[in-house]
Amino acid sequence: MNLYQQRALEGASGIELTIALYDGMIRFLRDASKAALAGDVEGRRAAAKRTIEILIHLQGTLRMDVGGKPAECLSDFYTATLALMLQGSVESSAEKFNQAIANIWTVREAWRQAASGPETPELMAVERQLWNERSENALHIPQMRPTEEPLAGASWTA
Repeated sequence: MNLYQQRALEGASGIELTIALYDGMIRFLRDASKAALAGDVEGRRAAAKRTIEILIHLQGTLRMDVGGKPAECLSDFYTATLALMLQGSVESSAEKFNQAIANIWTVREAWRQAASGPETPELMAVERQLWNERSENALHIPQMRPTEEPLAGASWTA
């Protein structure tokens, strides 16, 4: 990434950053597709690895507690995309990489349209406020007091 691109991303909103990550996945999948056609195993693996890293990041940043059904749908989309591109990598299939690109492009365009909607500035203000609150509370981890007991049946899930 050049300095210009880095500076452009510094002031980007969450939606704009998401679109940039989708653009990155598309770029890496195109590289993987070209590598598959050329028989370049190392190039295909490297490009697939970069795509996987982005997918894992996107999956990990989903807020299921806030996002509801749309977050669930995105999670399913990321899982399906990961499966498709892994198949493309194992089979060295440019066709599967290209299908993943088409799927990602469709969702990328939905994000782009969301970013240009009339309500977007208000949503961005709320997003920034939530981000600032999370950042301020990031180092604060509530401690259980000796008199408190864990909730019965409580468990962590991923």
